[in-house]
Amino acid sequence: NAATIPTIERIPTLTETPLPVENTTIYRPAVDIIETELAFTVKLDMPGVLPEGIEVTMTGNELSIIGKVPMRRPVAAAGLLHREYGVGDFARTFRLGEGIERAAIVATYESGVLTLTLPKADRAKARKISVTIN
Repeated sequence: NAATIPTIERIPTLTETPLPVENTTIYRPAVDIIETELAFTVKLDMPGVLPEGIEVTMTGNELSIIGKVPMRRPVAAAGLLHREYGVGDFARTFRLGEGIERAAIVATYESGVLTLTLPKADRAKARKISVTIN
């Protein structure tokens, strides 16, 4: 199933990402998408991911993000009273519309948050049209 934000061509569509990973839990990171006049900013929460564990790839119209979390030491069952925290990798794919300048996408990572800046192509940017008075 694909989760979709408003169906306007210039806004990315979010889709699930099946990954061929064995014995690993894959989480779909929470995401915020902010639009400005010049770009879309996409913020993904990926706690526990080290910078070297991040992969951002562009294939066709799909921008894929993978964040690999290092394995934790197993807790001895005798000392474990309760467990809710799971360890797993993160994955998300965005299908981009034609209004994104793919070659200019930038990714930064700080404090567990991956930020992608997707600049709008010139044809997608809002512009003011002057009116000539005759």
